[in-house]
Amino acid sequence: MNDPIGDMLTRIRNSQMRGKSTVTCPASKLRGWVLDVLADEGYIRGYEKVTGDDGHPALEISLKYFDGAPVIREMKRVSKPGRRVYMGVNDIPVVRQGLGVSIVSTPKGVMSDASARAANVGGEVICTVF
Repeated sequence: MNDPIGDMLTRIRNSQMRGKSTVTCPASKLRGWVLDVLADEGYIRGYEKVTGDDGHPALEISLKYFDGAPVIREMKRVSKPGRRVYMGVNDIPVVRQGLGVSIVSTPKGVMSDASARAANVGGEVICTVF
């Protein structure tokens, strides 16, 4: 697998299109940090670490719906393995005039765009969520 974050975002997107309540993906620290931001911003119910069918650690993500529609309407990968996108604190994109969130990997950890602006740090823009 070349892009583990892109794979996780695609699994979430596909599961929400099918109306699933949970989705499982392989575990990693970066995936956990991204899921922490999604949970803090209210886009998912939460996640927990489990052991997969093959014995490897996995993350079971609880998806969130409102009136039968997924809370996450759109997820886009910004920085990809073939083209990394780094931005300063003043250049971090505002998603849908502040209604969405950009997830940024900074020297102070993975955080939302609002938290990065408050901490005055830039970094790699992982993805945008609306």
